[in-house]
Amino acid sequence: MPMRPTLLLCIFLAFGYSAKGQTPSFWLTDPKSGILFQKQAKPSPDSGLPTSQISLYSDSIFQSMDGFGVTLSQGSATHFLAMSDSARKAALQELFGEGEKDIRISYLRLSVAASDLNAFPFSYNDLKDPQATDPTLSQFSLSYDTLDVLPILKQILSVNPKIKLMASPWSPPTWMKDNKDTRGGSLLPQFEASYAQYLVKYIQEMDKRGFTIDALTIQNEPLHPGNNPSLLMLADQQARFIGQHLGPAFQKAGIRTKIIVYDHNADRPDYPIAVLSDPKANPYIDGSAFHLYGGAIEALSEVHQAFPDKHIYFTEQWVGSPGNMEEDIAWHVKNLLIGAPRNWAKTVLEWNLSSNPSLSPHTDRGGCHRCLGAITIDSDALTRNPAYYVIAHASKLVDPGSYRIGSSMPEGLPNVAFLRADGKQVLIVQNDSNVTKQFEIRSDNHHFKASLPAGATGTWLW
Repeated sequence: MPMRPTLLLCIFLAFGYSAKGQTPSFWLTDPKSGILFQKQAKPSPDSGLPTSQISLYSDSIFQSMDGFGVTLSQGSATHFLAMSDSARKAALQELFGEGEKDIRISYLRLSVAASDLNAFPFSYNDLKDPQATDPTLSQFSLSYDTLDVLPILKQILSVNPKIKLMASPWSPPTWMKDNKDTRGGSLLPQFEASYAQYLVKYIQEMDKRGFTIDALTIQNEPLHPGNNPSLLMLADQQARFIGQHLGPAFQKAGIRTKIIVYDHNADRPDYPIAVLSDPKANPYIDGSAFHLYGGAIEALSEVHQAFPDKHIYFTEQWVGSPGNMEEDIAWHVKNLLIGAPRNWAKTVLEWNLSSNPSLSPHTDRGGCHRCLGAITIDSDALTRNPAYYVIAHASKLVDPGSYRIGSSMPEGLPNVAFLRADGKQVLIVQNDSNVTKQFEIRSDNHHFKASLPAGATGTWLW
C-alpha cells in the first residue's frame, strides 16, 4: 500500500510544479546503437502513434530514496591514488559532482576493515600473538584504511559533502572467532560485547575524521562463509547480537547510525523476517538489506509486508568481467534500478566503484577475481562499464529525498517513477521487448509521446 502524502508533499503536488506545456528532458541508453546515457535533443524523436500508455500517480506516495551509488573498496581507492592529481580530480567530479556532465552518485558503501577486494584481509584489532585476545580493544586502529580509502573518501566528500555512507563488516578480528581465521567461522558468544564495542569505535573514529556513517549492516553475506574475509552468522545469532549487545551499545554511546540486518541474497527473506521478529532486536533495527545473486527481487516486498515499519535497502550486485553492455545494462536496469525501488528499496548500489585492467587487488582463498567496477582505471584513462550507465540513469536525476510514486506497467515497458522535492518528476523506463515501443506518458496535466528501441532504457525529467 502507498503511504499517505506528507504535508510537504501535498504542497508540492498542489503548487510545486505545473508540467503543462513543458518539454521534458530525456536521457537514452541504447547499446545496440552505441548510445550510452546521452541526453537527447528531443524527448522522443519520431515517436509515431502510441500503442501503450504509462500513467504516473503523484498522489500514490511510497518510500523516500536515500540514494544511488556504489561501494568504495580499498582496490577502488588505490586505483584513484595511482592517477595524476588532475585526472583524479576530473574523475571524481564526473562521478560525484553536480555539473552538466556529472552523474551525481549520492550513496557509498564502505567495508569495515577489509573486504575481498583488498590486497589482503585485516581487521582494526589484529594481534601478533595468535593466542592473544584484546576484549578491551586497546589495540584498535583504523590502520590500513588511513592509507587509501579514507584519503579518497575525503576527496569525494570535498566534491559532494552530502553523500551518504553505509558501512558493512566482512569479518570480526580473528581472535573473536571460533576458527581463528579471516575466512568463515562464527563469532564466539563471549566476544559479542567486545565486537559491539569494536563497531562503536569504528563509527566514533570515522566521525572524528569527518565521516558520518549513516547506516551499518551487521554482516556482509552472513550465509556465505567461503569468501575471504567472511563470517557465518545465522539469524538467531544476529538477533541476539543486536538485541543484547550492539543495540544497547549504540544507545549508550549516543550513536544514531541505522542498524540494518541481513545484507545477503533475496532467496532467503526468512532470515531478515526472523531477526525482525526478535522482540529484543526489533526496536534497534532500521531495516533489511539485500543482494540479488539468488532469489527474485519481489522477495524484498515480502519482508516489507511482514514489517512495513522497517526500511528496505539494495546494497550489492556485481558485473562479471569482461562485461556485456547490452545484456548487463538490461538485466541490472530491470531488476535493480526499476525492480528494487518498486519493491521498497531506498538505495540501489552496484559493486563496486572501480577496477583496473588486471582486476586486482583481491584477497586469496575466495576474493573476487572477476569483479568489474563501474569504471576501469588504467593509469589516467577511464573506461565506463555497464554499472556506470545503470547507476547514472537514476543518480543523475533522482535526488536523495525523492519519493517513489505510483506508475502503471504496460507490457514490455517496466518502469519506476519518482517525485523530487523541487516538484519535478522522473520516470525511468526500459523496453524489454524485441521491437521498438511507442507509448504515451501521462502525469497530472502533462502528457507527451515517447519511444524506445528494443532493449533501450530512457529517463525522462519534467
